[in-house]
Amino acid sequence: MIMFNYGIDTLTVDKVIAITKKELKAGLNEQAMNNINTCRAKVNKMAASDKAVYGINTGFGPLCDTQISPEETSLLQKNLLITHAVGVGNPIDKFLSKIMLITKVHALSQGFSGVRLEVVERIIYFIENDLLPVVPEQGSVGASGDLAPLSHLFLPLFGEGDFWVDNEIKPAKEVLESHHLDPIELSSKEGLGLINGTQFILAHAINGLKKMEYLLDLADVAGAMSLEGFQGSASPFKKELHEIRPFKGNIKVAERMRMLLHDSQNLHSHSNNTCDRVQDPYSIRCMPQVHGASRNAYAHLKELAEIEMNSVTDNPIVLSDTEAISGGNFHGQPLAMALDYATIATAELGNIADRRCYLLLEGKYGLPRLLTTAGGLNSGFMIPQYTTAALVTENKSLCFPPSADSVPTSMGQEDHVSMGSISGRKFNQVLGNLEKIFAIEFMYAAQAMEFRRPNTFSEIIEHNFSLIRSKVDKLEEDRILKDDINALIKLVREQAFKTA
Repeated sequence: MIMFNYGIDTLTVDKVIAITKKELKAGLNEQAMNNINTCRAKVNKMAASDKAVYGINTGFGPLCDTQISPEETSLLQKNLLITHAVGVGNPIDKFLSKIMLITKVHALSQGFSGVRLEVVERIIYFIENDLLPVVPEQGSVGASGDLAPLSHLFLPLFGEGDFWVDNEIKPAKEVLESHHLDPIELSSKEGLGLINGTQFILAHAINGLKKMEYLLDLADVAGAMSLEGFQGSASPFKKELHEIRPFKGNIKVAERMRMLLHDSQNLHSHSNNTCDRVQDPYSIRCMPQVHGASRNAYAHLKELAEIEMNSVTDNPIVLSDTEAISGGNFHGQPLAMALDYATIATAELGNIADRRCYLLLEGKYGLPRLLTTAGGLNSGFMIPQYTTAALVTENKSLCFPPSADSVPTSMGQEDHVSMGSISGRKFNQVLGNLEKIFAIEFMYAAQAMEFRRPNTFSEIIEHNFSLIRSKVDKLEEDRILKDDINALIKLVREQAFKTA
């Protein structure tokens, strides 16, 4: 039974992820099929006309003034994909290829692209049977959409390119034959409908948003555990303080910190050593402001991504029997700028986490230097902070905004491009580095908390402390820490920590 109707219902980040995991059944209902067929009839009428209509009976880009005969239409569309399939670099994760297919089907099914029903149904077959095309990661400038990645994504429709089969790459022709599928011969407008669009940028945004949602919550957990290790104060998280500067992200983080620190026996206000410090350093005290700002950036990107995934982003857009508007819905700038903003926001979560790690090493307020009581012979936790420092700087270097750049293409016809594909890829790189930074912060925080016993912490903090200790023992004397770090990275990536 279809639970989501392509082209009709509204996609969200969670729904896209659910479709990829086959937790949500998606397909075409009668209304969507009618919309696709109606639009196709309009394209057929224009294709048979003597009037030049861009992308239907003309060449592309700077060749838009060259009219193509009806007999040459199919070859023109096939050539379009073949000539634009010039991506280089490693293949993107097949999960991203699947998101691209899902979001493209949703756009095509709205009835403005002119692609035939059989083409849309074939793409749906690919999705449902995990026939996921191999797409190189580099080559898109983000306008006219993601031309190179989308060309690679749809070469397999007519037996070119490659598929993932489990974790192997196999020729599309061979895979189609194994499924008893004939290659599809593309018709007028279909090549443009398939490769114009922002689905590569969008897939990276969706994937990154899903990771970032968890990592935002995890930032609060890691920060709360570091606060407990530092024996900091909960007073900067009071509700009244944030009501007079009511940024949504700040209010949310302060609320979460109160939840994470609830019923702790360990907070600074409960301890006796109150005379030697009046306030905590910013990395402890300003978590609502810093983590909250990153939450605001996440909310902005999510809003724009969900507009984009429910939009039609190819070109030209078919509006009537006689009108196909050549516009700029394929331009990736709306997502590119928001992705760059979210990349900076993600990097800042790592930046403040590294500062908390450093703080726990300083040997203040009852903690031993380098979190070891056997310093000298033992270096304790001195060196993992070098790794967080390296990761933080790598993330900073990835924060240059590709959307601020543009290189003209297509003989100047496409003279301003978004570079949003690079923005999307860098966003996910920074998220991957952040996972590693949090793993190290958890290792530090757990060690610091050992020196606060027999104090107890909130139920959620105790749960996560026990999870860490199930993989990483307290450090008594120096040992190789690589395996400990990797074990915690695995927990972060598997989203095993309890966050609420």
